[in-house]
Parts: sequence; C-alpha cells; structure tokens
Amino acid sequence: MRQYTPKDNVQNKSYFNDRFYVTPETPKKDVREDEIYTQDLENLSAVVSIEKSYIEIDELVVYINASDNVKALTHLRDNLEYDQCMELSAIDYIADRGGFEIFYEMLSMSKHKRLRVKTFIEQKEELQSIYSVFKMASWSEREMFDMYGVRVINHPNMKRILMPDDWYDYPLRKTYPLEGDEAAQWYEVDKIFGKEARDIIGPEERDCAAIDRYDTTRFSRLGHEVEFGVDITDGKEPEHTPLAYQEEGGVPIIKKLHEDDSITIKKRR
Repeated sequence: MRQYTPKDNVQNKSYFNDRFYVTPETPKKDVREDEIYTQDLENLSAVVSIEKSYIEIDELVVYINASDNVKALTHLRDNLEYDQCMELSAIDYIADRGGFEIFYEMLSMSKHKRLRVKTFIEQKEELQSIYSVFKMASWSEREMFDMYGVRVINHPNMKRILMPDDWYDYPLRKTYPLEGDEAAQWYEVDKIFGKEARDIIGPEERDCAAIDRYDTTRFSRLGHEVEFGVDITDGKEPEHTPLAYQEEGGVPIIKKLHEDDSITIKKRR
C-alpha cells in the first residue's frame, strides 16, 4: 500500500464561492420566550449541568457535559416525555477545536416539541453509548464511529457498519479527500485481483462525475454492452445487443419488453 500522505482540511477548498462572503447565523432566541421549553430546561438543569441553552428555529438546544449524556437522555425520556431519539451524529471540529460536537435530536410526541442535546469531546476521548436508553443508537452510533472515528464505549456491537472492517480512515472527516485517498483508490483492486495487478488495472476512478465513453463495461449503455477486456479504443461500436428488460424465468404476469416492440419518440409531444 502506498504511504498515506496527511491532508489537513482537504475539503476546505472552494472554487466558486465569494471568499469574502460570511454565512449568516440562524437567529437564536431566549428560552424564556417559550413556556414549555422554560419548564423543561429548569427540570433538566436540576439533574445535569447546562452549559448553554437557546431556541433556534423553534427548537430548544442545550449544551451539556459529555459525561452526562446517558443521564440527560434518560431524564428526558422518563420525566419530560421526550420519548424518541430521532437522530444522533457528530460534527468534525478537529481542525478548529481538536474534537467533535455530538448531537442528539429528541422528539416529544405528546408535547409536539423537539429538543437538541449537544456536547463536545476531544478527538480521542471516549463517549458513553446511549443504547441502554434508546435502541436506535445501535446503528447510529456505529455509523458515527464508521464515518468519524468517534470512540463509543459500552455499545453491544461496536464495529463498522458501511465501510469494510479494514478500511483506512474515516470518510466524513474534513481531513478525508472527497474522492478518497490512496488507500481507497487501490482497495478493490488489491482485494479482488491482488496488488500484482495494479499496473495492469490502474487505480479506481472515484470521481462520480467522470464519464469514459470507451470503458470496457458499458454499464449505462443499454444495447451496447461488451465483454470485459474487449478493445474498443478504435471507436467502433460492438455488435448490437437486443434489449430485454426481464431475465429468463422472471415474473410471469409482467410482459417482457423487446426492442422490436418498442417505439422511440424523437421529440416530446
């Protein structure tokens, strides 16, 4: 494998934005403007220490200490009727603050209110799992670990959920290149064909906008597919393949579509 080259904030590069433009912040209101949120905040502050609080887009936002996450969410569920944890994840602030902001999005079905719990952890700091409080954390915390590398403890099955177990680095960190790093470019070649095939196959093309008219797979060119490895660099189209959109032995009640029975409309009616 090639030696990995560190890339600091490789996603922090914009080619089209005005470099003098400052994105305006969403207005924040005092919690006392909402009676229900005021009562909820007073109740929660008796259990855990509240570092900061405000209302943003009609939603209460509270900042707590990372060590109080399980206690806070348990109290919100059992005593304040916030019976659902809709989402949880992390925000990468490694370059600016050396860690991650963690958020838990809570919903009260009876109050028709949303409450966002936020906290901050250092890059290598461990975070307690909330799986014992909300079972939805089983997959969400695994995704947070898989994408950001947040270390969650006391989780029943803490391992990657989207990327392979041996994947290098964490794809949603701002230090991770948008089109993948050197390890990503060679991952499938190494796994499927072996490192000795690198010079023959070449690195994986990870640019989702790249289109090669003369590739050797032609996945998107229906009716013009060719076998893998066929040389079509001279520009000649291969023998036409009849179009049929159902495999043999498919669903009996669905009529097969054959090219001879179809009509191609040249312009919109």
